[in-house]
Amino acid sequence: MSLINLELILFKIAFALCAISTAGFLLSLLVKKIKLAKFSTWILAGAFGFLTVNLLFVVINSTGLINLGSRDFFSFCAWSVSGAYLALQFKTKTRSLGAFISPFILLFMIAAAGEASGKSLLPQNLQSWLITVHLFLTIVGEALFVLASCAGAMFIIQNRLLKHKKLSRMSRLLPSLNDLDRINHICLLWGFPVLSAGVIAGTIFAEFSWKAGWLADPKIIWTFTGWIIYGFLLHQRLAIGWKGYRIAVFSCAAFILLLLSYGSVRFCFSTLHNFI
Repeated sequence: MSLINLELILFKIAFALCAISTAGFLLSLLVKKIKLAKFSTWILAGAFGFLTVNLLFVVINSTGLINLGSRDFFSFCAWSVSGAYLALQFKTKTRSLGAFISPFILLFMIAAAGEASGKSLLPQNLQSWLITVHLFLTIVGEALFVLASCAGAMFIIQNRLLKHKKLSRMSRLLPSLNDLDRINHICLLWGFPVLSAGVIAGTIFAEFSWKAGWLADPKIIWTFTGWIIYGFLLHQRLAIGWKGYRIAVFSCAAFILLLLSYGSVRFCFSTLHNFI
């Protein structure tokens, strides 16, 4: 069996496990069973493992991550989000958070499956190790912000249930407010410097390669806007003491705003980043 065929088999197994874990997480909310969420977390861990090996084979089979494929890019997005979520399980036992995270992971895997094998993501003029570093750090940083926003959404739901004294099985299934606030804090604390490093790497490449005009690119404006918004949230949290419900609401609002901005930029404007 060739390495390319093995790479495809690993991807299909990871895809199937992601779909099963997503179904399990969502079902755990419907039937209000935390054990089902715990089991789904282990399934997602298995998907992460197969996806890790798949990406290692991608590096071996190609010229490395410099000539990144479209399928590999979306697979890496799924790998980053799932890895960040699983890492948080060592800090907090927030299994039910997977019900909010796993649909994003599955969407990335669906997008990856829709891309042809071997199709190059980056144009020839953008195939550089600096661009790879830029994409890697930016994706990981934004994955952490997705987690922060999902934790914020769960905080709002749990806070509403407790405020109205709806102590049902649902409220007991969701993580405590302290755990959700802690996840938001950790993700903002790590996500901002990682995204900052990614922005710096992209800026260095753009300055040397594009010389002029790149600052007006819609996708770059969108990225800088997201960087400023989450930087503001981190500042307010560390310096002003924002936490709890307020930071949860602003995290969700920031995510929705940036998601809408990304959609409008992606489909309504011409950009140097048309490959993403």
